[in-house]
Amino acid sequence: AAKVFGVFPHSSSWTRPVKLFRGFDDVYYVPHSRNTEVRRADLEKVSQLRILSESEVSGVYAVADLTGRQIFLTGHSEYDPLTLKYEYERDLERGLAIDLPVNYFPQDNPELAPIVNWRSSAYLLFANWLNYYVYQETPYDLSALSGQGRENGPTTM
Repeated sequence: AAKVFGVFPHSSSWTRPVKLFRGFDDVYYVPHSRNTEVRRADLEKVSQLRILSESEVSGVYAVADLTGRQIFLTGHSEYDPLTLKYEYERDLERGLAIDLPVNYFPQDNPELAPIVNWRSSAYLLFANWLNYYVYQETPYDLSALSGQGRENGPTTM
C-alpha cells in the first residue's frame, strides 16, 4: 500500500454521541503520515472494539474499547503546521519516492505555506480527552490530599 500522507476529511462513524468528539463539526481534518493500514474489516472482527471515526480516503482514524478507557488513533492531530513539510523534505533528501502531502500545500506548491485546517479539531480532541477521560474519570478523594506536605508548615520554593 502507498504511504498515507496528507490531511484528510473525517467524520464520526459511531451512531451514538462520543464524548471524545463532542463539539466537532460533521467533517473535520486530520493529518496522516504512515506506511501502515488498519483495516475496518479486521477491527469489526473484534467485538471489544468500536470504530469511532474514519475517512473515505485515509481509513480508520479513531477506535475505542467498549469502556472508552482505551482509545487508539491512526492520525496525527498533534502535528504542528510544518511537520508534514519537514517529513516531505526529509524523504526527498533521502532519495525516497514521496508524493506531496495531499490537501496540504495551496495549489500543491511546496513553496507556499501549508493550509492548517486541523488545528481547532485537534485542540478540541485533546481538551475532550483530558476533560472527559482523564479529569472526570480519575477517582480521587480530596480529603486524602489535605495535609500532604504540610507536616512542617508552609514551605517556600
